[in-house]
Amino acid sequence: MAEDITQTAEDKSVAPDTAPGGEAVKKPAKKQESWLEVVKTIVYALLIAGVIRSFLFQPFNIPSGSMEDTLLIGDYLFVSKAAYGYSRYSFPFGLVPFNGRFMASAPKRGDVVVFKFPGDNATDYIKRLIGLPGDRIQMKDGVLYINDKAVPKVRVADYVEDLGGTRHHVPQYRETLSNGVSYNVLDRVTQGELDNTQVFVVLEGHYFMMGDNRDNSADSRVNVGYVPFENFVGKVEFLFFSTHGKARFWEIWKWPADIRYERIGKVVY
Repeated sequence: MAEDITQTAEDKSVAPDTAPGGEAVKKPAKKQESWLEVVKTIVYALLIAGVIRSFLFQPFNIPSGSMEDTLLIGDYLFVSKAAYGYSRYSFPFGLVPFNGRFMASAPKRGDVVVFKFPGDNATDYIKRLIGLPGDRIQMKDGVLYINDKAVPKVRVADYVEDLGGTRHHVPQYRETLSNGVSYNVLDRVTQGELDNTQVFVVLEGHYFMMGDNRDNSADSRVNVGYVPFENFVGKVEFLFFSTHGKARFWEIWKWPADIRYERIGKVVY
């Protein structure tokens, strides 16, 4: 029994067996076949993941607070690639070079969108779509105007954040766009530098993007400018994970308390 267990792999793979007719046959190299199956499984999994990422959904995480409180630092979300059709930025590393979009579907005012920053066509930004092609956009005294009409803005409960153990209250308002899309915006600074702007006339084939954290967002009012439709990666659909980010990776015992369970599965509007 001991000798049978300790024989080499080579001995096992070529050990003869006897067929009913007395002819010696060789057993297949099962170990080699099992490795091939593992490799094939990995390749298939990568191909499937690549197809899903390129054509259906791509995961992103939120590194900044420009979309608070709709999206928080530490949120992980899925973006629908099919929502607006496909451009070269729909594919990893822009490996499929072409201009424009195919299977295009027009975005809607109020959509939360991931797009490539027009300044380098590489960095991913996430903002809310406020202005459509041809729109006139302006901020006056903290109120958003679209085509010279004020967007209704109603005070709601304050946004409360934890700053080093101190609870800080931020004024929060509910905006409702003409198409019925409604969302919360923060007003951290009364009469801040972004509360009054020039009139922006959105170019044809471009869109005007703004963060919900109005006083703390680099968007179309400042360095982003008008965003070409081609730069759209996809529409944000829902959160699949969220963490406070306070637990270090090796502090396993803190992981359960660090997860924002109430945000998992949340649909983004």
